[in-house]
Amino acid sequence: MLAPPVEHGLLLARRMARLGTETAFEVLNKARALERQGKSIIHLEIGEPDFDTPPNVVEAAVDALHSGWTHYGPSAGLPELREAIAEYVSRTRGVSVSTDEVVVVPGGKPIIFFTMLALIEEGDEVIYPNPGFPIYESMINYVGGRAVPIQLREERDFAMDVDELQSRITDRTKLIILNSPQNPTGGVLPRRDIERTARAIGDRNIVVLSDEIYSRLQFEGEPFSIMSVPGMQKRTILLDGFSKTYAMTGWRMGYGVMRADLATHITRLMTNSNSCTASFTQMAGIEALHGDQGPVDNMRAAFEERSRVFVAGLNRIKGFSCRMPKGAFYVFPNITQTGWKSKPLADALLEQVGVAALSGTAFGQFGEGYLRFSVANSLQNLQQALERIDQWTKQNL
Repeated sequence: MLAPPVEHGLLLARRMARLGTETAFEVLNKARALERQGKSIIHLEIGEPDFDTPPNVVEAAVDALHSGWTHYGPSAGLPELREAIAEYVSRTRGVSVSTDEVVVVPGGKPIIFFTMLALIEEGDEVIYPNPGFPIYESMINYVGGRAVPIQLREERDFAMDVDELQSRITDRTKLIILNSPQNPTGGVLPRRDIERTARAIGDRNIVVLSDEIYSRLQFEGEPFSIMSVPGMQKRTILLDGFSKTYAMTGWRMGYGVMRADLATHITRLMTNSNSCTASFTQMAGIEALHGDQGPVDNMRAAFEERSRVFVAGLNRIKGFSCRMPKGAFYVFPNITQTGWKSKPLADALLEQVGVAALSGTAFGQFGEGYLRFSVANSLQNLQQALERIDQWTKQNL
């Protein structure tokens, strides 16, 4: 007679304890669960455009499917798309980029992850913005690096303090992460600060990961990349993609631009993880870059208008104060005058009045005292959200 099977516990690798998450998806799941119970929810939690992908891009993907672009492609990306990206980056950043410096990946996150895997040894220091995109800190910790946060302060419109950055650089600094326009604050690094950052790095062998995923959604002036600073191109990994610019979040397509020898190693990580990015989506990416850019301009204008309306409304609500963001589609109000901590307040707004937002602490320790709202929703829904928040504060503050 066989003995009953033994129930074994799950033995996870220790590194899994260092892996964080992205709270937006957790709040989205909770909000949808409340909707299934019949509750009305206004979704201001998830960071994706509410616009549809431009029709010409969709048609390009359909044509690609019918034309047989359904097979494996090169791990670094299709040569046709890499050439289009190289031309686009060369033109917009004022540098010379070749196709062997471009790696196409399924979304922007793989460039963050692969950069950490390829460059960061145990104990290497990585300087990153806080509050900031939570995957930065998660990946630093996961690979065994030392996360060194730079606090983004409201009084500076959430632009990084270059003097503070310079004071954080040590002999162990291996990587510096920049993000402009910035998630979650909507802050922008002005050109002078980017140039000062390059001078602060000097001739040190430090790499910069420049996350420019929202570069086409900057409201005022032209975005400026540290890649454009003389002497910095070979020390910069530019992260960009199609999700935010062309409302293609579900298509999963981003890219990194970096020196060719590093691109070879990042491509090996692609081979070992994803094999390649879907071929038909890459053909659609070529159309996105080469086709009509009017939808991008219209989307940026809509996000700016919505931000102004929502910021003005928040500033009329007791306990809330908010600065106008300079890009992306987020507003980041200060809620310290409510007397509530960020996470309990975000939970209360979701559960009691059906407004889904994120706690500032979802973006790091320095996010306490703030909430993040995505304005990727209609003006009508944004106005309704303001009314619900105002009603809640009148009853609870």
